[in-house]
Amino acid sequence: MDLTALYCHIDDFWKTFKQEWDKHLIHSAKPKRGLEPELTLPEMMTIIILFHRSHYRTFKHFYHYVCNSLRREFPQLISYSRFIYLMKNVFVPLFAYLLHLRGTVTGIAFIDSTSIAVCHNKRISRNKVFKGLAKRGKTTSGWFYGFKLHLMINDKGEILAFQITPGNISDVSMLETLSKDIWGKLFGDKAYLSKENGERLLKRGLKLFTSLRPNMKQKLISLKDKILLRKRSLIETVNDQLKNISQIEHTRHRSIGNFLVNMLGGIAAYCHQPKKPSLSLNDKHNSLLIVS
Repeated sequence: MDLTALYCHIDDFWKTFKQEWDKHLIHSAKPKRGLEPELTLPEMMTIIILFHRSHYRTFKHFYHYVCNSLRREFPQLISYSRFIYLMKNVFVPLFAYLLHLRGTVTGIAFIDSTSIAVCHNKRISRNKVFKGLAKRGKTTSGWFYGFKLHLMINDKGEILAFQITPGNISDVSMLETLSKDIWGKLFGDKAYLSKENGERLLKRGLKLFTSLRPNMKQKLISLKDKILLRKRSLIETVNDQLKNISQIEHTRHRSIGNFLVNMLGGIAAYCHQPKKPSLSLNDKHNSLLIVS
């Protein structure tokens, strides 16, 4: 999707969303001080998503590129510092836009979480931006200080649901929240192993498959489901692309609002990715998957 197509897609969504949003806003009788921002919210959303689809590692350098090379596409550009100040206003429409971009439920889903560190472990005591919000958490790669992104995708690599929590929240506690509107089969690692949750999900049409701990007895499952369980690395690939291509994780945040906008912008950029990681059901090694 090129720049024009991306902006048109966002602007079409904004026209519909703004009508509903205005109905729930509390309007102040006091006149606003200062001038209205010349850059519209759809334009700001477009620039943010474009950054996460670019190869720039910092938004400041990318915005300088926009000012120098995309002035024709964005004739009402504002200064970098002003843009950063106004970024928090994009949070609600960008979140709603992400819900608009959610994938379709196909009957096969994968669930996982990934750490979002906000600073180096040695600098935890000096971090003031996320004080009281970020928490210490632990993954297979070690301890971190920050948040967790809980993610659920389908077999096409499309995002079905996501949740951002402090780093000390367990994966299994988010299972029911993320799978609220999901049906079929759900595959995850042993962090989601829970007999009680599995039974509750089964009652509403969702069967949970997880890897087992070393001291547990093997369960009898079909070969098709066993192969799908081994394919849960698909969601790990999605997490890797979100962090290394869409750049949802870095330690340069100076406000909570811009941290959240950066996260949502990265996820939205992934949703617009033309080729996503997906399962190939026609593969020679997975021929059993297409047999119902």
